[in-house]
Amino acid sequence: MAQPEECYRCGGPTCGFVYDPDRGDKRGKIPKGTPFEELPDDWKCPVCGARKKSFCCMAETETSR
Repeated sequence: MAQPEECYRCGGPTCGFVYDPDRGDKRGKIPKGTPFEELPDDWKCPVCGARKKSFCCMAETETSR
């Protein structure tokens, strides 16, 4: 798994999906190695369908605990 500053967690109330650039998003046809910032603006969570702007950086959420 990539570093926390490279991973983004879905902010959906029941989801918790983590976008990991090392894995990409097979369902969304996002290849491995694609940074979150380079995902298309219309990309959505493959689990709950939340928009990209609903995601937050895991490094930020870890420091706020």
